[in-house]
Amino acid sequence: MADIRAFRFIASILIGFTLVLSSTATAGEQPRPVVVGYLAAFKGIELSIARTDLSAFTHYNLAFANPDTDGRFIRDGRTTCMGDERGANLSVDALRRTVARLQARGAKVLISTAGGVIPGCSGDWKALLAPDRRAATVAALVELADTLGLDGVDIDIEGQLLTDIDRAEDYTPFIAALSKAMKVRGKLLTCATASYEGGMIPVSSIPYFDLVNVMSYDAIGPSWGPAGAEHSSYAMAARDLDLWLARGVTRERLVLGVPFYGYGFGGEKANWSYRELAAAHGINATKADVVGTLCAGCRYITHNSPATIGKKARLAAEKAGGVMVWELSQDSPDHALTHAIARGLSRE
Repeated sequence: MADIRAFRFIASILIGFTLVLSSTATAGEQPRPVVVGYLAAFKGIELSIARTDLSAFTHYNLAFANPDTDGRFIRDGRTTCMGDERGANLSVDALRRTVARLQARGAKVLISTAGGVIPGCSGDWKALLAPDRRAATVAALVELADTLGLDGVDIDIEGQLLTDIDRAEDYTPFIAALSKAMKVRGKLLTCATASYEGGMIPVSSIPYFDLVNVMSYDAIGPSWGPAGAEHSSYAMAARDLDLWLARGVTRERLVLGVPFYGYGFGGEKANWSYRELAAAHGINATKADVVGTLCAGCRYITHNSPATIGKKARLAAEKAGGVMVWELSQDSPDHALTHAIARGLSRE
C-alpha cells in the first residue's frame, strides 16, 4: 500500500509539472498570423478565386460594396452598387454561394465597403453617416452581412472622403455603432487605412476594429508622389507599422498591407499586376523591386519582388498580426508572391 501511495504521489507531481509546462508554452505562443486577401468583384470574383491559392489565406474581403442613394446595399435579389467585370450588380444568391464555398475552406469572409474610388452608383457616404441617417446605414450593413452569411464587414473609406466624414465628427460614432451591432452577432469589423495625414482612420476609432489593415503602398503613382521613388519599399512598411503601433493598434490586430502590383514611369505602361510583369519581362527581371533605372524622368517599373514580399512578411511576423494583400488576381500563375508571404510568416 505504501508503494502505491508513493507511486501516486510521484505521478501527481509529474502530471502537474507537465500541465505547467503546457500552459506556459500556450501562453508564450503567438496566435497564427492572419493572411487577408481582397477579392476584386469588379475584375470577377470567380477569376480571382481561380488565381488564388486558397490554402494560404485566413480572411477574404469581397470588394467593394456601396449603398444606393437610399442607403440600401441589396434590392430585388441583387447588390445595388457592387458590379462585376461587366459592370452588372451581383446576384445575392451567387454571392452567398461564394461566401459558403470560401468558409468551407476554413476562412473568414467579409465584405469590403466604399473603396479608394467611389462609383457613380453609390449614395453619398457623408450624408449616410450623418446622425439622422447613421442608424439606418448600420442596419443596412447588418442586413448585408446577415443575408450573405458573412463573417463581418470591412470599412475602406479613404482619402478626402474619410477626412470630410471625420471632420464632421461622424466617422467614429458610425464605427462604434457598427461595432456594437457586429459584436452582438459574433461578426468582425475591420478596416483599411493609409498612413498619411488626412488619410488615416482617427485614433478614437481604433478600439472598435478587430483588424486594422495598413495599406503600405502607393507612395508614388501615375499622377502623384515624388518622381523617381518606389511605390512600396521595405522602409515604408517598417515606418507604417511603427506609426500604427504608436497610434495604439495592438500587435495582434495590426495587419501589414502589401501590393501584388506596381507602377510604370517614363514611357512604361502605368499599371502592372505582378502577373503581367512576370509574363512581359520574365521571372529574372522581377527578382528586383525595380525594372529599369530608378530616377526622376527615367523609364522604370516599381513593384515588390517575391524577396521583398517575404521580407515584409517576416517583419509582420515580428511586429504585427499578419499580412494583407491587394489584390489576389494579380499574383503570378505559380503563386510566387503568396508563397513568399507564407515563407516570411513562418520566418524561413
